[in-house]
Amino acid sequence: MAKRVYIESYGCQMNFSDSEIVASILAKDGYTPVQSAEEADLVLLNTCSIREKAEYTVLQRINEMNNLKARNKGLKVGVLGCMAERMREDLLEKKKVVDLVVGPDAYRTLPDLLNRVGTGQKAVNVLLSREETYGEIEPVRLDSNGVTAFVTIMRGCDNMCAFCVVPFTRGRERSRDPYTIVEECRQLAGQGYREVTLLGQNVDSYRWSPLSSGEGPGVRADFGDLLSMVAEVSPPSACATAPATRRT
Repeated sequence: MAKRVYIESYGCQMNFSDSEIVASILAKDGYTPVQSAEEADLVLLNTCSIREKAEYTVLQRINEMNNLKARNKGLKVGVLGCMAERMREDLLEKKKVVDLVVGPDAYRTLPDLLNRVGTGQKAVNVLLSREETYGEIEPVRLDSNGVTAFVTIMRGCDNMCAFCVVPFTRGRERSRDPYTIVEECRQLAGQGYREVTLLGQNVDSYRWSPLSSGEGPGVRADFGDLLSMVAEVSPPSACATAPATRRT
């Protein structure tokens, strides 16, 4: 029987990019993306914690899921992303509608967690990682216009700003292997995409070393090196770079 997932994303472009990674992981587990929560067997809310308004919007949406569950008894609801990391206990204990809570570094465990949910249990994994970049996963492009696409080059942040939760919800900085980034851009170019936006909380902090990453021989690369490598994919294609800005 086909399984259907609806992923609703809030916040920055990184969350939208992460939703495409989640869709890819779930596709291998038999899930097909659909365009509305009403069509789905599984609803995932990919959340943002950067502003109080963003969290309030998601909490309202979680409350709305009660009505959907009343009409669809088999519906499962999960909360992903930064709110999952920051509010995991409240989400599981106070929001009875929530079956699943998964942090930004634990998306690979979604199939196992969903199996647990299928037995009637709540499931949670909010462990942060110093290595996870999802580098080899080919995202499923959601709501794509076929022209522009996001490509994540690094995750996390080492700037411990007093006003920002990112280091605590997304972990410390780690950069993705440049060769996987270039390969993703090459695939996008082959599919007709004309512009990529390289994403990260702080893209000009991009640093990759094969020795420090434990990934064997290769080249050291900083952000400038990476730009040069990506620019060679399909010159003179447009290449935009930007930090992850937020939507609320």
